[in-house]
Amino acid sequence: MTDWARAKAILVLVATVAFALSPWLSPGFGGFDADRFPVPQENPPAQPAGYAFSIWGLIYLWLIIHAGFGLLQRAEEPDWDATRWPLLVSLAVGASWIAVAQTSPLAALVLIWIMLAGALAALFAAPRTEPWLLSAPLSVYAGWLTAASFVAVAINAAGYGFGPGALVWAWIVTVALVAVAVFVQVRLGRVPGYGLTVAWALVALGVANWGEQNTLALVAWALAAVIGALPFALPARRD
Repeated sequence: MTDWARAKAILVLVATVAFALSPWLSPGFGGFDADRFPVPQENPPAQPAGYAFSIWGLIYLWLIIHAGFGLLQRAEEPDWDATRWPLLVSLAVGASWIAVAQTSPLAALVLIWIMLAGALAALFAAPRTEPWLLSAPLSVYAGWLTAASFVAVAINAAGYGFGPGALVWAWIVTVALVAVAVFVQVRLGRVPGYGLTVAWALVALGVANWGEQNTLALVAWALAAVIGALPFALPARRD
């Protein structure tokens, strides 16, 4: 069992490095190519401002630290080991996500929800011990994937001509995102990285829409304040 736990820790580190290197092996990703859809999506209102994607730098670095520490110092710890299988699934899928997103937004939509499921499963499995190295990096990763998954739904739905159009889809996914994020955050308890990361995405959504869709922007900012403050109003989970 000890050797198997260490093997999983090695796999997580390898998958994390591959995931972090993926933007360097492709042109990067700042949103789906508008022309990849039957209905081109130029500046879709569901997409946050471009600066928001810079959070990936923090996510990559923190996950590498998490995986490296986990291998070198916590390879045989059951608390750490409990997170590894779902995290490994999420990271392994994520290593190919940018390449897929550049050619098939619909396939990327499916993959990002698999990534989110793995990230959330890992986060819920993580105890609150050593939060800066265990639950915190997972919470930021899962928080951004939560937001990105709903954005992908809106852009694909509008891009493939389903429903009432890009603006209405932006409203739908904004409300749905916050509803899901509140549910997850309440279940997590005082894990601020998750709610603050979702808030980061919502603030950037407001920035992207300010000047053209001011009502959507103001609602996004108000919801960002709610989800950002929520973790600090919740009790810490006892493990």
